[in-house]
Amino acid sequence: MHYWLMKSEPDELSIETLSERGRARWDGVRNYQARNYLRSMEQGDLFLFYHSSCALPGVAGIARIATSAYPDPAAIDPHSPYHDSKATALANPWSAVDVEFVERFPQVVPLARLKEESALGEMPLLKKGNRLSVMPVSAGQWQRIIELATGRSGC
Repeated sequence: MHYWLMKSEPDELSIETLSERGRARWDGVRNYQARNYLRSMEQGDLFLFYHSSCALPGVAGIARIATSAYPDPAAIDPHSPYHDSKATALANPWSAVDVEFVERFPQVVPLARLKEESALGEMPLLKKGNRLSVMPVSAGQWQRIIELATGRSGC
């Protein structure tokens, strides 16, 4: 199993909404490196659900990859905000995955708190200039964030 961190604006999809729905499509990724990470995900991998571009950015919970990557239908939907005019049904460069809810943390672990942790110093999220919406998380980083969020061991 691999661990990931995936960012979503709560207005688009929040941990609360995923909790209510149980499952959702994670689409709209329009960065090739982030897309490649999506493509390398396996069913059952876990990810940290990160709320971004909001009043309190941070890790809000845990979700699971429910399907392997498939062509992102939003890319070929002209009514979607994620439409790519160069994408077609036969040549769609973008991918999506389905995700399912696992757990909502009692409180968001804020970005500022994550930055205080020396054990997380190499995490791509905390590197200057890194704006990826999908990124890998090491087992050690995963464990430390779960400890911060819940007080229990993360592995």
